Amino acid sequence: MDFSAWPSLTAVFFEQATARAEQNFLWDKRDGTYRPQTWGSIAAQVKDLSRGMRDLGLQPGDRVVLVAENRPEWLVADLAIMAAGGITVPAYTTNLPSDHLHILTNSGAAGAIVSTHALAQKLIPAVMDAPDCKWVVAMEDLQQGQAGPKAVHQWQAVMERGHAMPDDVESFAAQAKRSDTACIIYTSGTGGVPRGVMLSHGAILCNCMGAFRLLEQIGLGREIFLCFLPLSHAYEHTAGQFFPISIGAEIYYAEGVDQLLRNLGEARPTILTAVPRLYESMHLRIRRAIEKEGGFKAKLFAKAEELGRKRYLAPEKLTLLDKLQDLFLDVLVRNKIRKRFGGRIKAIVSGGAALNFDIGLFFTALGLPLLQGYGQTESAPIVSANPPWKVKLHTVGPPFEGVEVKIAEDGEILLRGELVMNGYWRDEAATAQVLKDGWLHTGDVGKLDEDGYLIITDRKKDIIVLSGGDNVSPARVEGILTLQTEIVQAMVSGDKRPHLVALLVPDEDFVADWAHRHGKPANLAALSEDPDFRAALSAVLDRVNGELSPIEKIRRFAVLPEAFSVANGMMTPTLKIRRYKIRETYGGLLESLYDKR
Repeated sequence: MDFSAWPSLTAVFFEQATARAEQNFLWDKRDGTYRPQTWGSIAAQVKDLSRGMRDLGLQPGDRVVLVAENRPEWLVADLAIMAAGGITVPAYTTNLPSDHLHILTNSGAAGAIVSTHALAQKLIPAVMDAPDCKWVVAMEDLQQGQAGPKAVHQWQAVMERGHAMPDDVESFAAQAKRSDTACIIYTSGTGGVPRGVMLSHGAILCNCMGAFRLLEQIGLGREIFLCFLPLSHAYEHTAGQFFPISIGAEIYYAEGVDQLLRNLGEARPTILTAVPRLYESMHLRIRRAIEKEGGFKAKLFAKAEELGRKRYLAPEKLTLLDKLQDLFLDVLVRNKIRKRFGGRIKAIVSGGAALNFDIGLFFTALGLPLLQGYGQTESAPIVSANPPWKVKLHTVGPPFEGVEVKIAEDGEILLRGELVMNGYWRDEAATAQVLKDGWLHTGDVGKLDEDGYLIITDRKKDIIVLSGGDNVSPARVEGILTLQTEIVQAMVSGDKRPHLVALLVPDEDFVADWAHRHGKPANLAALSEDPDFRAALSAVLDRVNGELSPIEKIRRFAVLPEAFSVANGMMTPTLKIRRYKIRETYGGLLESLYDKR
């Protein structure tokens, strides 16, 4: 497959749609059942909407904000905007009106597309205050009074306007070049106000080519993807939408993270892309289920995990008996685990944040080939990933084809290639800070091993420097903390301090079990100061400290009354913790931990 021959993302889509017109493409839940739409049907919708938006006044280069949950209309809108020569500006469904206003005004968006009434209630107030935004297209009918003074058009009406116009969309879209900006994706803001990252058609196509080269040796054929991470994030936008389009795959839209296990069984994907937090959650669920089963089943599971770990860590030490037992346990234990993922997974890919080594080893041992990758929004976003034929779980794999990586003197990872962003929208100063002589300065620290695999040490800006001058990786310590079944979330702190402290969120089941055994209410706010409950967590912390070096040991901790979440602003929509926001909220609590003697 020659990815270099495609001039744009819309060209890829229309070529695949022509070749596969009658084949199923997008699946979504309607009346409680997954129902498909064909490539030809989706292509017709893209053309109608694209012409309709041009009739509304959309000009080449205009930005259009897109606010919708993952659904077929998201893809239709994205491609229709690009086919009209416009630039898609995805926005998270969790955004507040103030977030939308920042994106609308900063991008200078000419229009916006929104799906549901609830999302419109947060978007419309921002649209009314955004001077450049002239119109809104609503996928669902807006209630009276939601529209405000701006022109609001119904999705179907715009499609009908476009349908009545001459079919010139493919020829119009053919004017796009690989170097043209296809979308502006606003960073999720782990450290402050989001900036608009301009990604070209070529940057995303470069990612698709790298993913194809990575996975073609597992035998790509009729591939099925389950789309559940927000499409407004660069990771899902590329890996969950445009890569499947490029290989002619089918896409199922998940109903939400809470329905993910059920949707996995319904869609039965062949390739799964997710963030580490999801795998951590699944790891915890599987562990707890096995603990409750107990008995012979638990022993079989433990043996399967033990032999799987041995097969990865020291295959030369596997005896003939080990190999025979391993084959037997593959059928008896691992097949059941694979069925939880739908039963036909070829590869599961982790990206978006650092994956804990033990989590990766857990799934690998249970027969699910987990490939850790690395990237960031500014690189469209994928830089590297482990190939299926040689997985090294402590690394993020070798760079994709077409990607140059070098390590600066201070350990920072630098990138060069077509995947690098065109810059930050309307922010030349910020662009100049990270794009120097053609190299993208990632802000991540790492090294290349003897095989050219990239090893990430930490985020340059997240490294904790203790008052004694020692450098500590908070992500590593937090990863070990959240491996404990008693702890679901953690953040460690200690910059310019003599030692580390931690904020902990205990696991709900652990809290409920402990409270039941001790005859106390399962109220975390009350238990956070209960000396017996704190003693139980102190024992967990002692266990963790036994695995840490002296400078990494956690001296004190506090129990938080609520979990970090997207809703309270302490996590990004891709489930990474927002350190600055947590410090802002719990600054006084952290100071009290430092002040204790």
